[in-house]
This record gives sequence, C-alpha cells and structure tokens, in this order.
Amino acid sequence: MTTYLILNLLFLLTAILFLPVQFRKPPTAFWIALGVVFVLTMIFDPIIITLDIVAYDQTKLLGIFIFGAPVEDFFYAIYAAIIVPLLWTRFGKRRQREDNQ
Repeated sequence: MTTYLILNLLFLLTAILFLPVQFRKPPTAFWIALGVVFVLTMIFDPIIITLDIVAYDQTKLLGIFIFGAPVEDFFYAIYAAIIVPLLWTRFGKRRQREDNQ
C-alpha cells in the first residue's frame, strides 16, 4: 500500500478545497514559484536522503523516483506553493490592518 501517496493526496485535496475563489485560477507567479520549489526538491531531497537525514519505509513508497527523490516528496512542493501564498495573503491583510490602526 502506498501510504505516503495517500497521505499526500489527502493534504493536497484539503488545501485545494480551502482555496478561496480568487486562487482557483493560479497567476503566473504561482507557476514560477512551483517550478523553483520543484527544482530545489530535485536538488536537495536526494542529498538529504543520501546523508540519511530523512529515511522512508520503502514498502510505503510508490516506487517512482525523480533524481533519487521519491515522487511523494514533490507533493510537499505543490502543497507549499498553494498554502504559503494563501497564508501570506490571509495573515498579511490582518497584520496590515493592525499596523494601520
């Protein structure tokens, strides 16, 4: 059973469901940020896996690797590209209102 994949899909589905309507059609900046995070994941994940900083139960992986990083790790990049701007927008507006008062 590919447990990591199921867990990642649940988190990703939750993030997508909570997106406000204005984020349903991602701007160009989203795609650029996602590309950068994907490249960083391709570079650094194999390094931290090789150094045994992170270890995975091989029986719970899908078995697809990109430059030595399990495909499941790339779901974290997608999740971050969705959640970070969402939180920044949400809490940035609150802080901006507090600073103006």
